[in-house]
Amino acid sequence: MTQVARTPSEPPRPERVPQLPKRSRRARSQFVIFLNFLMSLAVFACVLAIAGFYYAFSVFHEPGPSTTNANFMVRNGAGPSEIASNLERNGLISDARIFRLMSKTYLNDGDTLKTGEYEIKAGASMSDILELLRSGKSILYSVTMPEGLTVKQMFERLAADPVLEGDLPKTLPTEGSLRPDTYKFSRGTKRQEIVDQMLEAQQKLVDQIWEKRSPDLFIKTKEQFVTLASIVEKETGKDDERAHVASVFLNRLQKGMRLQSDPTIVYGLFGGDGKPSDRPIYQSDLKKETPYNTYIIKGLPQGPIANPGRAALEAVANPWRTKDLYFVADGTGGHAFAATLEEHNANVKNWRKLEAERGADPAESVDGQPEVDPTTVPKPVKKK
Repeated sequence: MTQVARTPSEPPRPERVPQLPKRSRRARSQFVIFLNFLMSLAVFACVLAIAGFYYAFSVFHEPGPSTTNANFMVRNGAGPSEIASNLERNGLISDARIFRLMSKTYLNDGDTLKTGEYEIKAGASMSDILELLRSGKSILYSVTMPEGLTVKQMFERLAADPVLEGDLPKTLPTEGSLRPDTYKFSRGTKRQEIVDQMLEAQQKLVDQIWEKRSPDLFIKTKEQFVTLASIVEKETGKDDERAHVASVFLNRLQKGMRLQSDPTIVYGLFGGDGKPSDRPIYQSDLKKETPYNTYIIKGLPQGPIANPGRAALEAVANPWRTKDLYFVADGTGGHAFAATLEEHNANVKNWRKLEAERGADPAESVDGQPEVDPTTVPKPVKKK
């Protein structure tokens, strides 16, 4: 910059300072526009996300499209995506994507959707369905095993159940080793699983009751304990008689008398199949030699003849203290007990009269015939 000469009388004038070159207005406006765009885009995205989440939240909690109750199966190993797709395909939810999204939001660490069959109520929301699948409260089915069934009869019930899956063990468990009870299960349960439950439950039950047995009980082993309980189970179905029947058999064992129990005849003849309903026990049956015929053998048979329940096991473990050696059906569904042969013969006479009145076949055995000579097979008898 050139300097201009000034006279001495002129006041000094400030010199101009050089300035940096200014950015072009065009460049400044493009940067601001870009920043504004980004900010607007972020705000729009936030608004859109909030609106989308609010929409998804609303749909997730609103009533679903189903108009009737429906069963829904979650297979083993199915993840949220597969479950969501199947729910939508079955018309139980309106949008599988929303179900998947909200599942991730609502499920905590470690939470899963449980395997099983579920009943989805009509109009159930996605929220309701997610909570149901997370809870694992699937539909439960049941199979009932009454006291006194044989192992083979229990296996037949398991085989016939339409919900259970898989094969049964090829080898039957030991007679008396399965617990009679009602077993609940969900669809997809294997038959082997129920068998395992029954085995474990019976072993636990037998151990518990055996530990609390009467200290002077004549029976000395758990195997004999279960065997006698199975006979008591088949002899009477009345709760107030089991301990009394057990006392009769224990008294007979202590005196060396034969047990003379018709249910042992049946098991010796028909095994686990059980006696056909239209086939009576004949007097000739009582003379047939089998390892279970307690009209011929002394003491207990070689093993249980059925699966006894809790009541029969408890009756044998803690029987009544009586002197009774005999019992015979009394015509009311129960039995008449006696300590002497004379009393018993009178009870038998009454029972035979009732049998004659109903037109019983003379060839059928008659309940309650006492053992007169331990070395011979007594005259046949018929149980209930």
